[in-house]
Amino acid sequence: MTDYLAANRANWDDRVPIHRRSKFYDVESWLDKQPGLRKWEQVVLGDVTDLDVVHLQCHFGLDTLSLANAGANVTGLDFSPAAIAEARSLAIRARLDDRARFVEGDVLAASKVLSPNKFDLVYTSIGALCWLPSVRQWASEAAALLRPGGRLYLHDGHPLAWALAEDDLRIESSYFEEAAPLVEDYDVTYTDGTGRIANSRSYEWNHSIGEIVTSVLGQGLRLLTLTEHDWTLWERFPWLVKTTDDRWKVPSDRPRIPLTFTLLADRPL
Repeated sequence: MTDYLAANRANWDDRVPIHRRSKFYDVESWLDKQPGLRKWEQVVLGDVTDLDVVHLQCHFGLDTLSLANAGANVTGLDFSPAAIAEARSLAIRARLDDRARFVEGDVLAASKVLSPNKFDLVYTSIGALCWLPSVRQWASEAAALLRPGGRLYLHDGHPLAWALAEDDLRIESSYFEEAAPLVEDYDVTYTDGTGRIANSRSYEWNHSIGEIVTSVLGQGLRLLTLTEHDWTLWERFPWLVKTTDDRWKVPSDRPRIPLTFTLLADRPL
């Protein structure tokens, strides 16, 4: 397992400069506009002003900094040293380094890297869980970070969409968490950024909705909402259509399928 995660870390280190140059992330435009929460995040999370928030698997921190722009005090955690270095640089450029700090560390040891029972909100966004071999261990670490009354927010790719082939929507890989990972070997990323990934081999795991929810409930958290969406934030399938607010949706002439989901849970007082 250590070898799998080391390979994934090297893969994500290589992605940082590619993503930094991409139109997908459009970093310079982000720095100019300095956005806060997305509208659908605002609906679920409400006002985050002065909340202590941790963003797990933050990459180079644009969503982390958006939370800071919305008024939160945010800690971003990621296992990639290249991503953390870029995130710290962007925080300084955005003049948000007083509200956002970045820590290098494995999310599956988050409660050891960070202070447990400290945060009002644990935030995890798209493209996170598929890199982890155990959703139960992830839930354990995420729950350990929450203080009583704190909330867990997870918006991620739907496991059904993750299991489907791009061309004909046949089941291509397991819907459930398996011990053996899915092995990928691509030297390009999901963005339009130029450059090639030198460490192209990576390892991924799917986790069913049932496994995710059961893992969260098993940590003593209370499920507040679970919503499946027919949209995502990247072009998961080539036949998706882009909306005016930069989401990708199933076109009207196709049956709708779930592309992402949002889970909100809390630790009872």
